Amino acid sequence: MGDVARKRKVRPGSRMSGLKKRICAQISATGPINVAEYMAMCLFDPMEGYYTTRDPFGATGDFITAPEVSQMFGELCAIWLYTAWKGSGAPAQPLIAEIGPGRGTLMKDMLRTFERLSPSLATDARFAMIEVSPRLIDVQRKTLAHSVVQPLWCAEIDELPEGPLFIVGNELFDAIPMRQYVKSNGRWHERVIGCGKDGELIFMAGPGTVDQGLLPQDAATAPEGAIVELAPARTALMDTLSTRIAAQGGAGLFIDYGYETPAVGDSLQAMRAHAFADPLADPGKADLTSYVDFRALGQTARAAGLDAHLMEQGTFLLGLGLLERAGRLGANAGAAEQEAIRAAVERLAGPEAMGRLFKVMAIARPGLLVPPFEQASPLFR
Repeated sequence: MGDVARKRKVRPGSRMSGLKKRICAQISATGPINVAEYMAMCLFDPMEGYYTTRDPFGATGDFITAPEVSQMFGELCAIWLYTAWKGSGAPAQPLIAEIGPGRGTLMKDMLRTFERLSPSLATDARFAMIEVSPRLIDVQRKTLAHSVVQPLWCAEIDELPEGPLFIVGNELFDAIPMRQYVKSNGRWHERVIGCGKDGELIFMAGPGTVDQGLLPQDAATAPEGAIVELAPARTALMDTLSTRIAAQGGAGLFIDYGYETPAVGDSLQAMRAHAFADPLADPGKADLTSYVDFRALGQTARAAGLDAHLMEQGTFLLGLGLLERAGRLGANAGAAEQEAIRAAVERLAGPEAMGRLFKVMAIARPGLLVPPFEQASPLFR
């Protein structure tokens, strides 16, 4: 959900939207809903869901993602995928895909880069976009209208053509709904959402509990009211991707904000107009995300027979030549453009911006270690 610091704002008063009324009506009829159900309704409701009704990306949206910061991000991702393809033996007719492609900016920059790296690859490869939002598909088609190659659009991974898959996903897993559990009376109960007397949505401890063995190690000593998060839908998606790559070849590159090891804490957040908002205040009008547990994703990939490697985004981009690319872009540029390039480098790779908070995970068949992952965290080795 873009490069932003983590804070939580106090909920402002607001008129009840149609989606909020429907959520309250459902709660009144069937009881409180869990956090995963709430996130899914807010983000993907066909009539009023956040991703189905608006273009949230860029300066005029609610947040800015790395591809919107600079073309250099997409160029370096393309170089990594190209190197992974070469390292895999340069198989014929590879499938190069992006999952959760936003406005299509990342794919646009990658397609241009592939043409420069290898015109034969650009013409021989098949390209695909995995997107469920009809509105965003329209935006992506406009973004890629003048690209030499036109990708295939799919709603699910299972719809992709057969063959070795080289896939990238930027800020994909953070928006997949997760579940929360709160410690109450010494036990971990599922955190649910109910409707208060004033008609406002509120968090509550539900009757359902969770197996202690699934929780982070520090959960055993956590105080009353502490929260932990589990994301089975995220690991299910990683399992689908990993199983496909293990069976047919390829590699995956996934960039998101999160942590290397799971820990107790509430990371659910809402973003609206480049500012933090209350997650319960305006369902469908703000982006809802949470931290990604990269250990869980890496363990899932390894269970499917793949290797998984992790590093910070800043290390990844610098290792692929971000500074050198910035120097070439700025060589013949004016002072203002050179300053914009320097600012983009800092935003993408700086430790106080996206460089440390965002992580990059690579998955591939054993033995395929694509640079710069020689420097990868030992977490998944």
